Amino acid sequence: MRRITFLWILSASLLLGGCSFEKLYKTRLANAPSPYEQIDFQSLVKRYLKKEKPNSIEGIYSVSGWVTKKGKAFLGSEEKERTTDRKENYAQVAILADPGDTGRDYIELGEFNIAAGGNILVYKHLDPKKNNSSYTFTTDSHSDMLEGIRVDNEGGTTVTYRLTYVKIFPK
Repeated sequence: MRRITFLWILSASLLLGGCSFEKLYKTRLANAPSPYEQIDFQSLVKRYLKKEKPNSIEGIYSVSGWVTKKGKAFLGSEEKERTTDRKENYAQVAILADPGDTGRDYIELGEFNIAAGGNILVYKHLDPKKNNSSYTFTTDSHSDMLEGIRVDNEGGTTVTYRLTYVKIFPK
């Protein structure tokens, strides 16, 4: 009886010990230095922007946005406006020139096209669920900041979406 218990404990410890050695080996393998250079997306975009002289709008931007609703109060006659959602610096995006026959001037998570005058851009946000939306953006003289707006009417309520892009690279 003792011999069976001893053999059972010995085999269980070898089995569990084998799993531990396997896990230790995989952990060491994952932490081993790679012979290849590893680079993240932001570093890749920075390299692209340093390689050639970028257009004034090309760069990496920090994005902030907010949503306001304007409409009549329930059982009231006066219009009220309230902010329903606000996110500061919630994303970083890269805006890059898109040369060729694509029909767009710049690309991000959607596409930018320059309107007449040069400081107005039309942005078409492409959504995987086919809920595409369009914003009208204005730029400052150095293209360090882009401000976009979209207005939707939902019943008796006007919903205004605002996006602000602030350039963080290159300055």
